[in-house]
Amino acid sequence: MTKPLLDPPCQGWQRDLPGPNDSPTDVPDIVSGAPNHLDGTYLELSRRSFSIRGLFIGFGLISTVWCLVSMFGSIPFLLEDLSRKGRLDEELVISILLVFSTTIVTFLSACIFFRLDISPPRSEPVRFNRLRRKAYVYGYQFVWWNPFTRWTVTTKSYDWDDLRAEAWKQRGATANGGLVINEGVSLAVVKPGSNQVIDRFHLSGSVQTSLWAYICTYMQNGPEALKPCNAPMRDANDTYNPITRLAPKVQWPEAMDIESRTAP
Repeated sequence: MTKPLLDPPCQGWQRDLPGPNDSPTDVPDIVSGAPNHLDGTYLELSRRSFSIRGLFIGFGLISTVWCLVSMFGSIPFLLEDLSRKGRLDEELVISILLVFSTTIVTFLSACIFFRLDISPPRSEPVRFNRLRRKAYVYGYQFVWWNPFTRWTVTTKSYDWDDLRAEAWKQRGATANGGLVINEGVSLAVVKPGSNQVIDRFHLSGSVQTSLWAYICTYMQNGPEALKPCNAPMRDANDTYNPITRLAPKVQWPEAMDIESRTAP
């Protein structure tokens, strides 16, 4: 299709993928890893806000050290300048304000870096219950520029028949003028009987259209229709990264946890 089917389409729309009850056009597969859980009742897949935990803490430590060195390194020069002039002139006031504002900005940046690594849950799984024909999404809402506001976990459920998949691609520039291309698959929730989008969530941060085919095959034909996965299944809270262990565990609301794992 040359035009998006949904209203509105996802940002960076490339193409619409087959509907939830259509035959997949891609080979069903999970490119990397394995499902968290797979049986005749439900399929659980991991999603992660950040592929590498610990990177932001590294940036935060660098920002903190740079902030302290800059602040304490500037104080002797400012005091010496003040002693020499004997008063606060315009140049000295500007220097003090510059040191103060730089310190505040660097401190806020360090707080944001630390919280981006530690506050989001270890995973943001999504469950597909083929007997109830519903999807259950564990998500996280955060305000990246404000480390002091409340960041919250969200849990939502949707009817399988109301899901639509889109492949997207976004381009950006790096600081040195290079080109960065990000691609992925987004799932939209439409108003029943229409193509009007009422909600949306990311399925994958990489081009895994085969993953949507994997989910559709499971929901339509069950786990027997999928090829065996050699990688062992793991709990969403299992991690080998020590930084990720500092993050909150995935904890579904009790009622939704039971509903998403059982038959009607």
